[in-house]
This record gives sequence, C-alpha cells and structure tokens, in this order.
Amino acid sequence: MNGMDSTRVDRWLWAVRLTKTRSDAAAACRGGHVRVNNRPAKPATSVSAGDEVRLRAGGTTRIVDVVRVIEKRVGAPVAVECFVDRTPAPPPEAVVPVARRDRGAGRPTKRDRRVLDKFRGGQ
Repeated sequence: MNGMDSTRVDRWLWAVRLTKTRSDAAAACRGGHVRVNNRPAKPATSVSAGDEVRLRAGGTTRIVDVVRVIEKRVGAPVAVECFVDRTPAPPPEAVVPVARRDRGAGRPTKRDRRVLDKFRGGQ
C-alpha cells in the first residue's frame, strides 16, 4: 500500500460499516454482489477516492462513491463521511393494503374466502 490512497474493497466496505464483518464483505465480493466502477470486484480489488462501489445486500443495492479510504473500522458518524450514498430512493410502498394472515393460520375458511373476495372485488 502506498500511503492511504487505496485499500482492498472488502476491508473498506467493513471499515465504513456497509457490512457487519470483513468476512461478510469478502463473501459478498466472491458471490458477485460487489462491483467497483461497474466491474465485478474480488475481495482484494483496490478502491481509491472517486471510485463507485455497488453493494447488493439484503435485497437492496447500495451505490456509494468513495470519498475517503480508511482501513480501520470507525464509528458510524465518521464512517458516513467516507462515502457519498447515491442509492436511489426505494419505490413508494403500495397504498393498497395486502390481506395478511397470521403465520400458521392455515388455509382460509369459506367465510374468510368470502370476506377476501368481497374485499378484492370492492376495488
């Protein structure tokens, strides 16, 4: 490492708290969930200031621009200063309420079905 202008992507993702552990970050890289400047990244891929990192985790894709390269994990307030979050806002939740059943409640009864059909038909 020449100074601190670049570091491994797995180490950086962990240091700026985008992943819980460094091994999570490395696993995400190996699973193809991390891209640096739109190229698939291995755990050892180096990142430097100005790079774009995309991390797919928990069903969402975080898109961040590297502002500062750090190698030691820091507190959340400091971590936020190390990248610019350009993740697009999630689509607004559907306004239509979804009929939910308690887990383990089994199949709807005939009465439940009538209520559901009335509910669905009334829209």
